[in-house]
Amino acid sequence: VFARIFSTRPRHVKEFLTETREVGKEDALTYLNRHVKLNFFNSSKFIKKDYEDDKNAIIAFYNAQGYRDAEIVRDSVYQNESQLLEVDIEISEGRKYYFRNIEWTGNYVHDNKVLASVLNIETGDTYDLDKLNKRLEYNPTGPDISSLYMDNGYLFFNIQPVEVRVVGDSIDIEMRISEGQQATIRNVRVKGNDKTNDHVVMRELRTIPGQKFSRQDIIRTQQELGQLGYFDAEQIVPQPMPNPADGTVDIDWNVVERPSDQIELSGGWGGIFGFVGTLGLVFNNFSAKNALTPSMWRPVPSGDGQKLALRMQASGRNFQSYSATFSEPWLGGKKPNSFSINLSHSVQRQLDWSQPDLPVLGDLTVSGATVSLGRRVRWPDDYFSISNSLSFMVYGLNNFQGFSSFGFDQGTANNFTFNTTVSRSSISNPMYPRNGSQVSLSLNLTPPYSAFNNLDYESAPNSEKYNFLEYHKWMFDSKFYMQIAGDLVLETRAHFGFLGSYGSAVGVGPFERFTMGGAGLAAQGGMMFMIGRDIIGLRGYDDNSIDPTEGEGAEAISGGIAFNKLVMELRYPISLKPAATIYVHTFAEAGNTWNNYAEFNPFNINRSAGVGARIFMPAFGLIGIDWAYGFDEIPGRPGVNGAQFHFTIGQQIR
Repeated sequence: VFARIFSTRPRHVKEFLTETREVGKEDALTYLNRHVKLNFFNSSKFIKKDYEDDKNAIIAFYNAQGYRDAEIVRDSVYQNESQLLEVDIEISEGRKYYFRNIEWTGNYVHDNKVLASVLNIETGDTYDLDKLNKRLEYNPTGPDISSLYMDNGYLFFNIQPVEVRVVGDSIDIEMRISEGQQATIRNVRVKGNDKTNDHVVMRELRTIPGQKFSRQDIIRTQQELGQLGYFDAEQIVPQPMPNPADGTVDIDWNVVERPSDQIELSGGWGGIFGFVGTLGLVFNNFSAKNALTPSMWRPVPSGDGQKLALRMQASGRNFQSYSATFSEPWLGGKKPNSFSINLSHSVQRQLDWSQPDLPVLGDLTVSGATVSLGRRVRWPDDYFSISNSLSFMVYGLNNFQGFSSFGFDQGTANNFTFNTTVSRSSISNPMYPRNGSQVSLSLNLTPPYSAFNNLDYESAPNSEKYNFLEYHKWMFDSKFYMQIAGDLVLETRAHFGFLGSYGSAVGVGPFERFTMGGAGLAAQGGMMFMIGRDIIGLRGYDDNSIDPTEGEGAEAISGGIAFNKLVMELRYPISLKPAATIYVHTFAEAGNTWNNYAEFNPFNINRSAGVGARIFMPAFGLIGIDWAYGFDEIPGRPGVNGAQFHFTIGQQIR
């Protein structure tokens, strides 16, 4: 399709249409290949509906530039000698207009000054109808007049902008307002929750019977229901039914259940290695009270919004891990106070690969339990939450000399920590956020044992020095989402972590350090796994390849005590259906770890870029594949960067 657009006054739309000329197909392809670097181009199909939409978009563009009288004078579609369609469009722009006087009538609740400040249109501004309508009805990037009224109960509010006079190129507008009375919510109903119990949905609603109607509460409720994960966030539809006669409104919430339970199953028999694979079950809408009533199983006890996760992972005799987690988001059922408990056990064995029966040379075991309580808070705003937890973990080393260097190979390290986390989340759809943000700051603290245990840390061996771990650990994570155009979304992320000690004599212990590289998984060296570390992904580099070491010999300790990582990712969805959420993305990221603060430099980072895709299926969780290229060589680790494929299963935090 060749398109030619003729304008009767082209000089008035700068940088849009400056001249009219025909460009041949070969010239266009040559230009695009040279500048855009794409290698596939096909002629567009002519679709009548899209053509009409495009003509309306052209006029809307002119209107937004102040050309209120712009119109399409003539258009034609015809076939040329090459059997391709040509489109000719002739436009009459008319005069460019500006706002002059804006007057308000019928307003009693808010005075002219308040309304004018929200509208934020000054005399002499370009006459932009799109901007005017957004400031009156719905402004996605700021306040608007309708929200000023409708967030305060004025559901029957109406405003009509009327052009009262045109003087030359200036237009006077009169804003005719009908405020109406405040509406009170009478009945609230939920429809479509076939599996989830009513009380689980109702406790998330901000539209409560007896309260004044608020459009903001409608929007927040949509976000809260979408974040539950039990319903298709794209199909949560509020239906207000106002009754002007008595000043009330009924609200129906229409939801569509989506499967939320997940199963992770992969495995095989590795001969002398034994079972190799993963078995994971996640029940995201569990009901503990119905667990002892088989008649309530559908096919498992569900509907109360609790979470039960069971997971077993094995790599033959080399590595096994078991964990169980139970979470209750509304402890007691009256307030959003969350409670969770986690039990875990992992063992990593060092095998003698030179022997046919692979005898065990040493092992590292990690056993732990964590109990946490959290609550939502209303300050600084009600997107915030605070959680606190107590955790106890025991690291047991038995002649262990694996890929991770802990400074000793025989002994036990006890890790008792208190964690507090402050987080804020304003995203509406957990699977494909289009806007909003997620920010969290967490702090882990251990008791300062060195202050009262009378141990001489200067001369004590590492096995005694780290028998009771002491440290403070700070973690910061942020994600911001911006809707570029349609469903095209830009995600930017920043992650930082710092591990410190209470005194120089003790130093930073060998556990809970940072290692970076790959997809953020714990696998290393084929059959080896890494535990006792925080694993930070960095695509384009081998798994855990950015892993600095301090000290030498038997007392060498690997892992960084500081890291930073920055990510930019451009996403576009292929499918947002409940059965499968699929999107493709391109990304650029960079990060590094350091084993002392003197060398810490947030700008000395390893860079990579690539493309990939994510598939979320309710039964299996999030599955991802990425191709990335790491640009920077890692000192002392030749060949760990370059072109790499990475696979992920499950939500990657960093």
